[in-house]
Amino acid sequence: MIKIFLVEDEVVVREGIKNNINWLENGFLFCGEASDGELAYPLIQKAKPDIVITDIRMPFMDGLELSRLIKKEMPKVKIIILSGYGEFEYAKEAINIGITEYLLKPINGASLLSSVKGIAEIIKKNRKKKKI
Repeated sequence: MIKIFLVEDEVVVREGIKNNINWLENGFLFCGEASDGELAYPLIQKAKPDIVITDIRMPFMDGLELSRLIKKEMPKVKIIILSGYGEFEYAKEAINIGITEYLLKPINGASLLSSVKGIAEIIKKNRKKKKI
């Protein structure tokens, strides 16, 4: 089962993503959440998710810095950045880090789930190749 970890400082957005998508029914295990990158990083190291969904702008440690740390230690983890900023510099930095998806807020559950499912297919194909 593909494991999902969510990092979002806005409680309403975090709860909405966590509760308005039936993760289990769609083949995903929601394995954790945090309100900023600093809190998230040790939890992510422990949970070892396949996909991290993170806001870009958060207190203490932002989503880009968190993504850098994750990619350095766990390069196979796929990362989806949620951003209220369509500015090119953020997108460019995300590409340089190796982010899998860069989605602009506001985002609805169906769009996010569609992105997660697409990434899950890539993960599953990579796992099959590894077994062969």
